[in-house]
Amino acid sequence: MPADSPTLSLAAQAEAALRDAFEAALGPEAAGADPIIRPSEHADYQANGLLALAKKLKGNPRELAGKVVAQLDGSPLFSHAEASGPGFLNLAFTDAALLGQLAARGADPRLGIGRTEARQVTVVDYSAPNIAKEMHVGHLRSTIIGDALVRLLAFSGSEVVRQNHVGDWGTQFGMLIEHLLENPELTGDDEDGDTPAISRLAALYKAARARFDTDEEFQTRSRRRVVALQSGDPETLAGWQEIVAESKTYFGEIYAKLGVLLTDEDIAGESSYNDELQGIADDLERRGVAVRSEGALCVFFDDVADKDGKPVPFIIQKSDGGFGYAATDLATLRHRVRDLKATRLLYVVGSPQALHFKMVFETARRAGYLPDGVEAAHVQFGSVLGADGKPFKSREGETIRLISLLDEAVARAKATIEERSPELADEAKEQRAKEVGIGAAKYADLSTSRTRDYVFDLDRMLSLQGNTGVYLQYAHARIRSLLARLAEAEPAPDGDTAPPLEPAERSLVRVLDEFGDVLAAVDESLEPHRLCGYLYTLAQTFSDFYEACPVMKAPTAQVRARRAAICELTGDTLALGLGLLGIAAPERL
Repeated sequence: MPADSPTLSLAAQAEAALRDAFEAALGPEAAGADPIIRPSEHADYQANGLLALAKKLKGNPRELAGKVVAQLDGSPLFSHAEASGPGFLNLAFTDAALLGQLAARGADPRLGIGRTEARQVTVVDYSAPNIAKEMHVGHLRSTIIGDALVRLLAFSGSEVVRQNHVGDWGTQFGMLIEHLLENPELTGDDEDGDTPAISRLAALYKAARARFDTDEEFQTRSRRRVVALQSGDPETLAGWQEIVAESKTYFGEIYAKLGVLLTDEDIAGESSYNDELQGIADDLERRGVAVRSEGALCVFFDDVADKDGKPVPFIIQKSDGGFGYAATDLATLRHRVRDLKATRLLYVVGSPQALHFKMVFETARRAGYLPDGVEAAHVQFGSVLGADGKPFKSREGETIRLISLLDEAVARAKATIEERSPELADEAKEQRAKEVGIGAAKYADLSTSRTRDYVFDLDRMLSLQGNTGVYLQYAHARIRSLLARLAEAEPAPDGDTAPPLEPAERSLVRVLDEFGDVLAAVDESLEPHRLCGYLYTLAQTFSDFYEACPVMKAPTAQVRARRAAICELTGDTLALGLGLLGIAAPERL
């Protein structure tokens, strides 16, 4: 139940009214029946629930529909209700009901959207780049989808804890630290790369890898450095901390460019849980959740086997005593439930990790780390593809750097803005280019069902046609421009009474009224593309309204005020919806 006093949508009001009418007209056996309300081309909504109810009551659905229609006669909610077809109900709302929704939502800063009463603590794990490595296109989806979910869940009332589980531990750090300590000049600035931070890291990683692959003595020293790191040697730890600090600077610059909420305070790397790994292994073995197999500590599952039917082990501790992702992820999960008091755990990670998380969650359930009442979900997503339908790579076959994609999106947006709005100041052009270019890339990702792959195509993303972020930003800017002109326009003549709502007005107000229901559906499904689809429908419906219903040239002051209120709520809804996706809504384009 919402804690605030939200504006109940007309669909929800209609459902409640029909439930009451079903019981009143058809008797107690009809109590609780779902009216199954859907938008309709023939009315505002259509209810199809009587078809199933008729079977239960052993009645004629058409006759039952007639009884319900009679029961609805005189309802202040419906101007018209009629039986249709084999037993459908076509429902049209009164103008008063529609305008009441418009006024209530327009008067509320949250547009009539309430907050959830049961305040959950939701931990969202997303982005998760690797220390000392550049972020590439593969990090785009986790970062963008995770950020949108953080914003949406926080708006709905959850207490959201952001967690950036960076890869900051492992054998590769022996190689990196050894090379860094042997070459202290690498701590200076480097002109190559995107920023001084990533320039140093890129140079360090490339040089260290080249030495490691060709120099056996360096390999030996690097392996000794891993041992020194794990044992807490001060010099080695200092080198590791320098690499981590450089990486954090770079990550922060990427996140600022993307406009996501992650900060250094949200970073909780793999190293955070090192001291807990042996305890996790001992606890799982003591509980009988994990068993020794060929020297390794493993968990087995009845429904996880290889192609030969042999059980696939979930390795907690390797035969040499080392630990991998399994132990780290279990320690992480236990910390989030036990210490962060999470009631909902969301891992925004690619689809290839589905089996891993299935085994993590099942192991955690068996061990009691994931108690009843705590939800854990792998929010999986597909891949970013190139025009050839294959994983997005450069012409040289290398993974494309994320910063390169973002810079190109901004550059293309700037070229378009300079062509369309040459009068803008240079600073304004730069700001608009960032808002449009980054927004286009983010929207293209979010508007795709997250479990599907999608093609990264900047030409399509930056188009003013179709379901793009630019189209929605333009629709918002167009509305703000119209409202500014209305504020300076000559008053329209007074009329005796306001005429009935035009069909295009009714359609737009009805779509505006669905916003809260859409957000509730996204909160449950964790699918931001549903919000994108809604915003696109809203923008299209506004375009139809704008063509059919003059605003500046409305016939009377009453009609102009009504249409201005519709425009203002549409602009506010687009701005809030885009904001919840992490996308800017410029006042002007």
